[in-house]
Amino acid sequence: MQDLIKTTRRAFLSKTGLGLGSFALSQLLPTSQATATADKITGQIASSSQHFVPKAKRIIYLFQSGGPSQIDLFDHKPLLNQKQAEELPDSVRRGQRLTGMSANQATLPLAGTAFKFKQHGQSGAWISDLLPHTSEIADELCFIKSMHTEAINHDPAITFFQTGSQISGRPSMGSWISYGMGSMNKNLPDFCVLVTKDKGGQPLYARLWGNGFLPSKFQGIQFRSGKDPVLYLTNPDGVSPACRRLMLDRLHDLHQLQYDREIDPEIQTRVAQYEMAYRMQTSVPEVMDLSEEPDYIFDMYGSDSRTPGTFAANCLLARRLAERDVRFIQLYHQGWDQHGGLPNGIRRQCKETDQASAALVADLKQRGMLEDTLVIWGGEFGRTCYCQGKLTTIDYGRDHHPRCFTVWLAGGGIKPGTTYGETDPYGYNIAQNPVHVYDFQATLLHLLGIDHEQLTFKYQGRHFRLTDVHGNLVHDILA
Repeated sequence: MQDLIKTTRRAFLSKTGLGLGSFALSQLLPTSQATATADKITGQIASSSQHFVPKAKRIIYLFQSGGPSQIDLFDHKPLLNQKQAEELPDSVRRGQRLTGMSANQATLPLAGTAFKFKQHGQSGAWISDLLPHTSEIADELCFIKSMHTEAINHDPAITFFQTGSQISGRPSMGSWISYGMGSMNKNLPDFCVLVTKDKGGQPLYARLWGNGFLPSKFQGIQFRSGKDPVLYLTNPDGVSPACRRLMLDRLHDLHQLQYDREIDPEIQTRVAQYEMAYRMQTSVPEVMDLSEEPDYIFDMYGSDSRTPGTFAANCLLARRLAERDVRFIQLYHQGWDQHGGLPNGIRRQCKETDQASAALVADLKQRGMLEDTLVIWGGEFGRTCYCQGKLTTIDYGRDHHPRCFTVWLAGGGIKPGTTYGETDPYGYNIAQNPVHVYDFQATLLHLLGIDHEQLTFKYQGRHFRLTDVHGNLVHDILA
């Protein structure tokens, strides 16, 4: 009886606290503001609570796991070729920290690139001959050459970019955006993840697209190639759609009884996820079916786009998900961690990613979608200007380099045909306009109409946010 009284009192206070508070606010605030406030109380900020007029509705993030070498792709440094095999000057290094993989090297010989650079488009962007397709869309891109991070190893660096913290446990960027903006499509998740299949390299963990301490409905959903694109979505043998529907209806009734007793929002989240899974039994096969895509689209993305699970196929799927108003689409492509054998390794990586990345931007533009879709390409850090391991005339490797590296963006309110930031002649330090990870994240949220300082969630007694007490807008890259 005592337990019943405690439960009833707790339920009463929860109900009246939420009900009376929401009613009072609804009388004091304009309708749209009252709606947004009530949604925050129940765990989601509605689209009406955006702080600015958004430039972008959705993001497609092409994450290149392992740390692509900016020295060999985007950041043209002819001085390195002129000083090939000379020692990195102490005046450039400035005693800065190295990884354990090259800290014990007797020398740090400078390594120029094995590839040719040219300027492309009216913008004159410097791009390596490894990326002929990216070169063709140079005037659509904004290159940030002065990205930097404190993380010097893969796991904390990737976690930092994806969650705003080097320590695991925080919500991912896609989860924050899903929480902050709400859904545009009731038949697909707000946040979808596509990982290139059969790629080696640094491991990827589901926590990179996890919801952290946000309600679980904001976690990313991984789509896979093969018979079951989303795990546990298909009905078991002998269970018909009608039977599944009946089961869900009765389960909803039971959950409602539990919610009325406990007022636990995760109960409602669980019901919502069951219903989403039921709708996805139809919507997921439809979006994964590429049979009606014309041949010229496959030619545009490259021959790999016909093979499910490749980066090219995932880029094409990303466009299809964007067409269906998925809010955040995250692609991961592994294999850029080239401590040795870089020339051959980076050739393979670029062959797998260059054409499809450029095709995605061009395809979105021809469909009128690029203006409200933000496309991002980049990794967790860059690579060193000096060689890790043995330097020869035809081979070299590069260690991790968090102090300056390059990412590019396109569409969604970004100023096209621009290059922002500059590194020193050695490509070791930032010379102009540094952009930290938090600045980058704050700018992405701004393009979606969100003030990064106001998108918060109270957990363990304090208000957390993606940029967590840091971050400044990079105004000069905004259109």
